[in-house]
Amino acid sequence: MTDPTVGSLRVNGATLHYEVRGHGPLLLLIPGGTGGAASLGDLAAVLAGEYTVATYDPRGMARSALDDPEAGQSVAEHADDAYRLLELLSPGEPARVFGASSGGIAALHLLTARPERVERVVVHEPPVVMVLPDAAEHRRLLARVGETLRTEGLMPAMAVFAAGLKGDGDAAEPKAGGEVGAEVQVEAEVQVEAEAEVKAEVELPPQAAARAEQTMAGLPYFVGRIVPAFMSYTPDVDRLEALSDRLVLGAGEDSRGELAYRPAALLADRLGTDLVHFPGGHIGLTTHPARFAELLRETLRADCRPGGSCPSAGSAGSAGSVGSVGSVGSSSVASAAE
Repeated sequence: MTDPTVGSLRVNGATLHYEVRGHGPLLLLIPGGTGGAASLGDLAAVLAGEYTVATYDPRGMARSALDDPEAGQSVAEHADDAYRLLELLSPGEPARVFGASSGGIAALHLLTARPERVERVVVHEPPVVMVLPDAAEHRRLLARVGETLRTEGLMPAMAVFAAGLKGDGDAAEPKAGGEVGAEVQVEAEVQVEAEAEVKAEVELPPQAAARAEQTMAGLPYFVGRIVPAFMSYTPDVDRLEALSDRLVLGAGEDSRGELAYRPAALLADRLGTDLVHFPGGHIGLTTHPARFAELLRETLRADCRPGGSCPSAGSAGSAGSVGSVGSVGSSSVASAAE
C-alpha cells in the first residue's frame, strides 16, 4: 500500500488534516463516527487505482484541531469543510463524494448547498432520523442522552443511546463497556468497531487496534457534540429530490430494521430512486472492505443512475442486479418503527 500524501487546510475555526492517494478524478471520502481518515484507509487504497482519493479527519477529531476546543458543531459547517477540500483538490472540476453515517449527513448537505461542485454523491446509512414519522421519539432520545452525559458521564450516556437505537428507549440502566460497544454499532459505528467486530467473529484489519484507540479518545466529543447536532438535522428533501440524479442512497444488506437503515429507505422511496444494498451492516465498509469497495466503485460509475442500472451487494462485480426500493420502502419503514 502506497503511503498517502498528507496535508493540512485552514478552515473557519479549525485546521483539517487530510490525506490523498492515487490518480484520476477526485473522490472525497467523508468518514462517520470518530474514525477519521484512518477508518477509510483500506477503502481509499482499493479505489486509488482509478481515483485521486482524499480522506480527512473531520473538525475536532483526531488530527483536525478546533481553534476553540469547546466550540459547538453544525452539519452546515462540516459540509463547508468538505467543500473547501474540493476547492483545494479539484478546483473548478465537479467531484465524486462518498459519506458514511454522520459523514453521509454532511455529504447530503454538501449536495444541496454546493451542487455545482458535486458530480455524484453516494451516502451509506445517513442517520437523518428527523425525516422519519416518529422523529419526536428520536428528539426525546437525544435529550435523554445529553442529560445523562451531563449528569452521569460518558458510558451511562452511551448505554442510553444504545438502548434508544435498539428501540428500548426507556432502558437507561448503564451496562458494562463491552456490552455498550456491541449495541451502539447501529450509529456510533467507528468508535466501537473493534468490540462489535470481535463479537461478530469478524477478522480485524491490521490497523484496528490503532483505530480503536483513536475512536475511543474521540467519544466524548462525538457523543456530546456530533450526535446531537447531526441527528437533529433535517435535510432539504425537496432540494434532494431536484438533485436526485446525482444522489445514490445506500444501506447495509444486514441492517434491515435498524434505525440507521430507515432514513435511507424512506428517502429512496420519497425520491423515487433505488436503495443500493452494500455488504454487511452499518459498518460494512470495515467488516467487508473488499466487497464494499468493489460495489462503491460500480456505484460511482457514470452509467450507474439512481433508478436505473445501479448494482447491489449481491452483484458486486456485475451491474445486473438492482436493490429495488420496492422491497424496502414504506412498508419496511413502517415495520422498522415497531
